[in-house]
Amino acid sequence: MSFTEKVFLTGDHVCPWWLAYTFDNPLRRFVHNPKKMLNKFINEGDTVVDIGCGMGYFSIGMAEMVGAEGRVISVDLQGKMLERVRHRAGQKGLLSRITLHKCSSDKLGVNEQADFALGFWMVHEVRNKDIFFNEIVTFLKPGAHFLLVEPRIHVKEDYFRKIIDIATKAGLKECSEEKIGLSRAMLLVKA
Repeated sequence: MSFTEKVFLTGDHVCPWWLAYTFDNPLRRFVHNPKKMLNKFINEGDTVVDIGCGMGYFSIGMAEMVGAEGRVISVDLQGKMLERVRHRAGQKGLLSRITLHKCSSDKLGVNEQADFALGFWMVHEVRNKDIFFNEIVTFLKPGAHFLLVEPRIHVKEDYFRKIIDIATKAGLKECSEEKIGLSRAMLLVKA
């Protein structure tokens, strides 16, 4: 197995916090606009989970969508990422809608029931995908959706299908392929 295959297929690499600046910029909105991508899945008053939230690119957009009565749980492994979410959300007056949650490398630890969850360009970094998807099934409400989005450049179609197979074995059901720039995406639902 090559280094690249090992890194992206086994989850032995986590994007460092400082690299997130390269893809967390205003130009990204032309390809990944949070409101356009997620507005059909998120309603005012919802509790939503942004898994691997990075610097809060999607968390902040989600916080605007859930409104004052909703909540976003921003989950990340790296404290520096969560610090950036706190700073950015504070600047936009949205911090009261966001709960920052530091997970461990082997456990998400989300204890809230959620209406929606997003895993954007991060599931390929997860070491134990069985545990990961079992946890997601545990905190999603019945009928709630999980949007799985992986980078086309790192995750080939056959590996993406393997990830979906693990998700379905955990109790999620395929709903629809979603068209998201530079990505492979599947909407899944908890039965």
